[in-house]
Amino acid sequence: MKVLVIGSGGREHALCWKLSQSSKLSHLFCAPGNAGISSIAELVPVSAEDIKELFTFAISHNVDLTVVGPEVPLAEGICDVFRAGGLRIFGPSRAAAQLEGSKAYAKRFMAKYGIPTGRFDVCDNFVYAFESLQKYSFPVVIKASGLAAGKGVIICEDIGSARNTLNAILNERTFGEAGSQVVIEEYLRGEEASILALTDGEKYACLSPSQDHKRLLDGDRGPNTGGMGAYAPAPVITPQLQERIEVEILRPTLAGMIEDRARFTGCLYLGLMICDDGPKVLEYNVRFGDPETQAVLPMLKSDLLELMNATLDGDLDPQAVELHDGAAVSIVMASGGYPGRYEKGKAISGLSDVPDGVTVFHAGTSLKDGQIVTSGGRVLGVTARGTDIKSALDLAYEGVDVIDFDEKYFRRDIGYRAV
Repeated sequence: MKVLVIGSGGREHALCWKLSQSSKLSHLFCAPGNAGISSIAELVPVSAEDIKELFTFAISHNVDLTVVGPEVPLAEGICDVFRAGGLRIFGPSRAAAQLEGSKAYAKRFMAKYGIPTGRFDVCDNFVYAFESLQKYSFPVVIKASGLAAGKGVIICEDIGSARNTLNAILNERTFGEAGSQVVIEEYLRGEEASILALTDGEKYACLSPSQDHKRLLDGDRGPNTGGMGAYAPAPVITPQLQERIEVEILRPTLAGMIEDRARFTGCLYLGLMICDDGPKVLEYNVRFGDPETQAVLPMLKSDLLELMNATLDGDLDPQAVELHDGAAVSIVMASGGYPGRYEKGKAISGLSDVPDGVTVFHAGTSLKDGQIVTSGGRVLGVTARGTDIKSALDLAYEGVDVIDFDEKYFRRDIGYRAV
């Protein structure tokens, strides 16, 4: 099969890495890709959001399957366009992608179908939003409803910061159109975890449960980011809890989407908080998570391409996912200043010096005069698999320590809850 992966980050590098291991693969394209992906796939100089040009490329190059990495093209209906043109594509329809594209839609959906989540209000103006704050104790969570690249969730510790956040989102439009509505949500206490499930809309197969580290600084302090590292499996998800998540959350979600005439196919991501009274949904994503994918796919023993085809054909076997023993960890190396302003073009050294067993997934890199340089906030995901979390962490950090670029930043405590 000829396969096209859409995107340019660490998640897409991990997808390309795993797909390239399939005996069913004849040629792999990635649009637009990055410096790391170029070693395993033919790069296509087309933006991930240029749906028309991507469709034209897939037609002209006889692409058998397209796999969409990022959320924006999914929310804009790339799967509808491809399917209308007779092309196979792994991902949800535009209607189903609302689960991520609109947090307001997702919260109302959960309320409608009795899916456990935190109390919430949806507001589209500052006055109503500020009044709604009176219902909540602090801290409180304020979210831009639309897509904000993982940065639209703000935890406010007091009324002053909440007022400033609402003003920034609703009046100053910090997040543009993504902030035309906000979701005010109770702050849930517990431990976070993520479940990625391949699904044809009814049948599903779960990958290894994982845990992301969204905060910038050690000890889960500082601003939210797109993710500073992840590990799998997350010990907080016991077999008993996994069953409860499937019964109380995953199955009702898939059934609700069918009821709403927006059947979900592709990879459904459940962002969960494991509270004292059980699992609750923090958010849905409608694609593979980033950086969770960089830890989850190394744990997958099965052929990912076969699983994707089975999903699209409607014959996915829930028992088809075979996992490796042990654990995997991915540590993000970021540019100094991220998630705020940062410089690009810093030369990266040490990539060929990492220990055996370490895989480096490129997230924000490019080639300049034959040298790999930084080109994004999150630059690399240094990944390792071991017999347990601790051995995987030790090996991954050995890899981190031999890689260098000016003003590099990474957390030293990835996986600390598991350890």
